[in-house]
Amino acid sequence: MKNVYFSDITAWAPGLGSDEELWKEWANDIIPIAQIKESPKLEYTDPLFRRRLSQITKMTVHVIHNLIENTHISSDTKLVFISQRGEIEREFTINKGLIEDNMILPAGFSLSVFNTPVSSATLAFGLKGGYSVIYPSKGKFNDAFKTAAAPILAGTEGQIILVYADELVPEVYGNKRPADNYPFAFAGIISADKRNKCVSFDDFSNVPESPMDFLKLILR
Repeated sequence: MKNVYFSDITAWAPGLGSDEELWKEWANDIIPIAQIKESPKLEYTDPLFRRRLSQITKMTVHVIHNLIENTHISSDTKLVFISQRGEIEREFTINKGLIEDNMILPAGFSLSVFNTPVSSATLAFGLKGGYSVIYPSKGKFNDAFKTAAAPILAGTEGQIILVYADELVPEVYGNKRPADNYPFAFAGIISADKRNKCVSFDDFSNVPESPMDFLKLILR
């Protein structure tokens, strides 16, 4: 099996923002991600566009924006979006409306679907390469990463933008909220060619199951 490489990481989380030094401290277990509903401001987008976006979508848009700014990667590059929970707060609102009012408002539903974060980013930045979305079975990030890397291994793509994001699970879920209830997002490039500051994967045995452990591996 040939190697694939992951590089050009950008990340955002409450309390850390996009500060590289803070992310290094987090990766070394010095400081935590804040468990709050803070989101990036997205000043570079139209106010009407960003007004109704959720925490997960704002984080996704932001890390993709930073990746594009830092690498000037082609707008035709394909994207793969991975999330364990997606638009969980909006989905709760939709379910609540169904139970209490027996109806769904179209405006709310349109922003609650699983692909909302990545599709919003493609609209914001005019990305034309298309995207795939992956829900990792049993939360195993390593399986989702293998799926994302498949076109690279098959030789049909030279590079792919990988994006991961999950938002804070609302308090209304009570004891059903996961122990790893940390809102964060990151993006990077999976490629067939070795790049600066990249991590190499060959048999994928060194890809962690947890997205947080994967991010720590990359940042360290």
